[in-house]
Amino acid sequence: MKEKKSPQYNNRELSWIDFNARVLEEAYKKDNPVLEKLKFLAITASNLDEFFMVRVASVKEQIHSGYKEPEISGLTPVKLFDSLSKKIHDFVDRQYSCLTRSILPALKKNNLFVKKPKELDAAQKQHLDHYFEKVVFPVLTPLAVDRSRPFPIVANKTLNLAIRLEKEEQPYFALVQVPSILPRLVEVPSDAGQTFVLLEDVIITHLSGLFELHEVKATTAFRLTRNSDLYIDEEAEDLLIEIKKSIKKRKRGRPVRLEIGPKFDGETLNFLVEQLKVSKSDIYEAKGPLDLTFWMTLYGIEGYDALRYPPIVPAPAEGFIGYDDVFAAIRDHDIMVHHPYESFDPVIDFVRQAARDPRVLAIKQTLYRVSGNSPIIAALSSAAENGKQVTVLVELKARFDEENNIQWAKALEEAGCHVIFGLTGLKTHCKVLLVVRREEGGIRRYVHLGTGNYNDKTARLYTDVGLFTCREAFGADASSLFNTLTGYSKLPEYKKMIVAPENMRSFFLRMIETETENSRKGLPAGITIKVNSLIDARTIDALYEASRAGVKIMLIVRGMCSLIPGIEGVSENITVLSIVGQNLEHSRIFLFENAGCPKLYMGSADLMPRNLDRRVEMCFPVEEESLFAKAMEMLELFQHDTVNTRIQLPDTAYVHIDRRGKAPLNCHLEFARRAHQRARELAEQQRKEETGAIKE
Repeated sequence: MKEKKSPQYNNRELSWIDFNARVLEEAYKKDNPVLEKLKFLAITASNLDEFFMVRVASVKEQIHSGYKEPEISGLTPVKLFDSLSKKIHDFVDRQYSCLTRSILPALKKNNLFVKKPKELDAAQKQHLDHYFEKVVFPVLTPLAVDRSRPFPIVANKTLNLAIRLEKEEQPYFALVQVPSILPRLVEVPSDAGQTFVLLEDVIITHLSGLFELHEVKATTAFRLTRNSDLYIDEEAEDLLIEIKKSIKKRKRGRPVRLEIGPKFDGETLNFLVEQLKVSKSDIYEAKGPLDLTFWMTLYGIEGYDALRYPPIVPAPAEGFIGYDDVFAAIRDHDIMVHHPYESFDPVIDFVRQAARDPRVLAIKQTLYRVSGNSPIIAALSSAAENGKQVTVLVELKARFDEENNIQWAKALEEAGCHVIFGLTGLKTHCKVLLVVRREEGGIRRYVHLGTGNYNDKTARLYTDVGLFTCREAFGADASSLFNTLTGYSKLPEYKKMIVAPENMRSFFLRMIETETENSRKGLPAGITIKVNSLIDARTIDALYEASRAGVKIMLIVRGMCSLIPGIEGVSENITVLSIVGQNLEHSRIFLFENAGCPKLYMGSADLMPRNLDRRVEMCFPVEEESLFAKAMEMLELFQHDTVNTRIQLPDTAYVHIDRRGKAPLNCHLEFARRAHQRARELAEQQRKEETGAIKE
């Protein structure tokens, strides 16, 4: 008998780099318009910034503390950091190769030019001189570094110039921060198309005027990334004040990366390394402009629509077509809305109508990330001003949104809302909105449950699903959940919801084990899971065991995946797909065959230890027949995509789905097409019914 291999796992950080590489592939794709390529490149840079600030920083902290225990893939912190460093250095080289060899030449062909000051004509140079004198120069603060003026604190992610100077054969150094308050791309007059110069190049050209008593010998652009993970004492007397203190510390955390611009000066680099206390492995040499995130500003440039995807325009949500009253629509039937293919407006209208409806007594909502000018916040404030009981759980610990959420919390409190900050030690990540309304038959509770944030901006880009219902079991569960979050209620027994950290882990393990046993009994068995990340070891082990038992498992995992498919005797029955395209896949869906009576759930949780053990998460069943069919259609379409989908191989590499013999199918565009088709059909049906009623 052949000996079975032991289960194997891919490291989460290395898996994340592979995900970011899949995003970068979109910047290389010939079929993608050039501004879309530029957008994908900028996204990879933004992703990498956050990865350094949190994940790389965490690995380095483990090394500094002497922690040597290997994680589930068998890598110690030192070995993991070595692997990460090599992989990221290679990745950065590919980023700049994409920019300089593919994107910039393509922009040039389309009359979008990014030039050096020396490439400009006389009129353009004169314009630049005037811009520097009137706009840039007043903002700059040259900082000399000598015995009386120590090396300044370089803020996280700021772009800086290190200047090596000389006077009477004595070397000197100075720093100039490139002001982030000014546009990075400075437009100059052009006879054809549009021409831009980088702000740092404008400054470098005029450095001699800043250091008139010294000779400028060399200039090196650099950017520092710091450990930005917050360490919050949740036992502090005032959590709001504690988080404010931690946010300030973020700008001064331990350096984890030093990016150096092209053609850097060796002496200046040595000076920076000594002052910033970084190691050789922390240095990343850029083959182009530092901080590739700024290219996102060029993505939206007017007059170049042909260089972008046609935008996906949301269709009217089919469940609300023909209704002016949101509550009437929900009373008639449960409604599922698939964003961004269907409009996010019903979610906003739900809160707005509740705010002004005299029958509404209370509104309760969780908020994790909201937009800069949120209509949801405005509606909640209006509701409180109208005398409703409004309770809002604002998660202050939403990473990198802490400052925004503090501002929203204050605004809501000033409007009269009850604002709470969740449970000690747990992030509240679930997406729940409860409206309590007095009606003829008594009190009725209306509920919205979602897979994504209550953010009207990201709802245009992220694929998420929301469920509206007024069924009593869901309303009771929502009330119980809020009572647990806001008070001292004992843990409830939920009728429909699955809630972390109380019972979500055990629930998913039990569902997987049931499929395993059903397969061994010869009953129908199968699992389909769509999440953003799958790194929880216990869940992976349960899926491996199900695979051994013959359960066919389809995993659609956008990002990190520690499970490895196709391992002989372990995961031969598991397929792992990753969808990366025009929209960001964000919905979480779980389907279990259940011996021929399938059960389907959606929710806010990924399969990660933090989601299952250290967050308040919520999943809900999709039971109504037509909504179940709609969800199954989603999963079916995800699995048949041939444009955005890659499949993971047993060596953890990802390759595009083999298209041979298959028609091109882009699930994002097809979802949009079907949503508009259904909306047109329902509108036409409604028109015919109204016409028939008038004739009668």
